[in-house]
Amino acid sequence: MNRIEILRKYIDEILLNMTDVEERRCAYLHLYGVAQSCALIALKRGENAELATMAGMLHDIYSYAKMDTKDHAHKGAILAREILTSLQITNDDETKMICDAIYNHSEKEIIHSKFNEILIDADVFQHCLYNPMYEIKAHEKSRYEKLKLEFGIA
Repeated sequence: MNRIEILRKYIDEILLNMTDVEERRCAYLHLYGVAQSCALIALKRGENAELATMAGMLHDIYSYAKMDTKDHAHKGAILAREILTSLQITNDDETKMICDAIYNHSEKEIIHSKFNEILIDADVFQHCLYNPMYEIKAHEKSRYEKLKLEFGIA
């Protein structure tokens, strides 16, 4: 079994234990939607798609596992490190890359490292594409417009 599938199995166990059916549906859509967007953006930008996908899968796991969104990026990075360490599917450098991206993914107004930007942009993409009829949040509008240009969606 490859690393993404090992991680997916672990995450699915967390999500399947969510009692609120609507929250569980949202969790699946968001985590795996961001993960797929991470893979797409990483491939387009010549970055590591496997690690980006793993970051996307884990980026909001704290929010869904604990049903708590307060400081979820920072707390999520700690939980992601614990998960990756327990599964032993990443080395120290890979774990650091993934957890740094998770730690910073809520800072949409700041430009971060190339790898961190993948997760931030994927999160924005998923928020904006989840329902194209919703108004785009002000703090995501600029990033979304740049992403559309990058992918030739005018």
